[in-house]
Amino acid sequence: MENILPVPQQSSKPGTSTGQQFWHSSDKTIDSYSPVDGKFIARVYASTRADYDRVVETAQAAFLQWRLVPAPKRGDIVRQMGDQFRLYKNDLGRLVSYEMGKSLQEGLGEVQEIIDICDFAVGQSRQLYGLTMHSERPAHRMYEQYHPLGVVGIISAFNFPVAVWSWNAMLAFVCGDVCIWKPSEKTPLTALACQQIIQDVLRNNDVPEGVSCLVTGGRDAGEWLARDPRVALVSATGSTRMGKAVGVAVAERMGRSLLELGGNNAIIVSPHADLDIAIPAIVFGAVGTAGQRCTTTRRLIVHESILPELRTRLARAYAQLHIGDPLEMGIHVGPLIDKEAVTNYQKAITEIRAAGGTFIVEPGVLDGTGYESGCYVKPCVAEARNEWPVVQRETFAPILYVMSYRTIDEAIALQNGVPQGLSSAIFTLNLREAEQFLCVAGSDCGIANVNIGTSGAEIGGAFGGEKETGGGRESGSDAWKAYMRRQTNTLNYGTTMPLAQGITFEL
Repeated sequence: MENILPVPQQSSKPGTSTGQQFWHSSDKTIDSYSPVDGKFIARVYASTRADYDRVVETAQAAFLQWRLVPAPKRGDIVRQMGDQFRLYKNDLGRLVSYEMGKSLQEGLGEVQEIIDICDFAVGQSRQLYGLTMHSERPAHRMYEQYHPLGVVGIISAFNFPVAVWSWNAMLAFVCGDVCIWKPSEKTPLTALACQQIIQDVLRNNDVPEGVSCLVTGGRDAGEWLARDPRVALVSATGSTRMGKAVGVAVAERMGRSLLELGGNNAIIVSPHADLDIAIPAIVFGAVGTAGQRCTTTRRLIVHESILPELRTRLARAYAQLHIGDPLEMGIHVGPLIDKEAVTNYQKAITEIRAAGGTFIVEPGVLDGTGYESGCYVKPCVAEARNEWPVVQRETFAPILYVMSYRTIDEAIALQNGVPQGLSSAIFTLNLREAEQFLCVAGSDCGIANVNIGTSGAEIGGAFGGEKETGGGRESGSDAWKAYMRRQTNTLNYGTTMPLAQGITFEL
């Protein structure tokens, strides 16, 4: 990995970056350990408040220049960033897998998401459209346009340590904003690697220092961004608890927030479903990234007539899962991020049993050779009830809850009957059921799929959810508008001064 990680030097420690250089002014550190084998990877210097203020000041100065660069030119610079990530896809993907614990295929897929959003943003740089309107006043023209916001703060979570940054940053860059990234303290090295990968692009294009910034640290660094009136927009990805705190802090200063928070995603399996495609989607959705995706399938709502068959098929599919070192080929499930996550998994299992739940696939914590980190658990499947508190909240672990239904109306009510509203899906070959699921009285989630699972969104569509998921939208479609301010313009090219609504004002 040494060809992509910034090499610490006596005068240049990785702790705070304004895009072209790193520095630190404190001995406070963050130690990164791999959940794969429990080994110490590296030590990163955490940003102090003085470091943070220096970064913001540098970013503010950079914005004054960056906003004047034509959007297509900004897009071309993002294109070059995408090319750099293509060069380092394998190395960065392996680092993501090792530091976070997801399978190598998922690590490589995450880097591909960066490449894809770079491609998307290049095209978007020529499509920052406004509208024109007809004025009621003679010799007047009305139109609207979009301008960059300024400094955008990005708070990302450990489960997608690089992709979520890129969803925000690449769109913000082409919109003319500058970015300050606060990565999860559990995965700081992947963030440093991303900053290092784009250094040559920034230098070769004479990009002002401060366009792409990084601050490292824990909750305090996130609070600095949330409470700072110099930061126009804070995009935060993480738990609902964290998002509520960020949302309140940003709202108190009348700032803007874009929140992508917890999910409690369900798949409805109709008696009209093709189970041959449903089972792989269910299993990947439930165990991919060891159940640590915001779009992880956590609830399975199955028609009572096919529940016995589904139990059998699920048990058979789960028996084929390979759990182990995620960098090895053929591994389906890697470790949880740390031992705290394992403890939360165990607490949920205890609560399921106490509520009367039974397991179709038994849980457990793995130990022994290959599991020395203590972060490996067995993906499990439990029969449960939707109203149980443990089912109503998100546990970031590979636990799948199964429940039955009789009518499609009941199934949709169960799907919607949780506080979160990110992703949802139905498997059915019945057109009426599919349309009912997608209609205004159907799924209340930001994502609703038919005959595909809840996990694995493409970057072309807007990504985000409703209710306690936060309401934000990132990535594709018109998500770019979140990073810009709208301005309505009226231009009078006539020789008189008529007023709207027929008002007269004579002097």
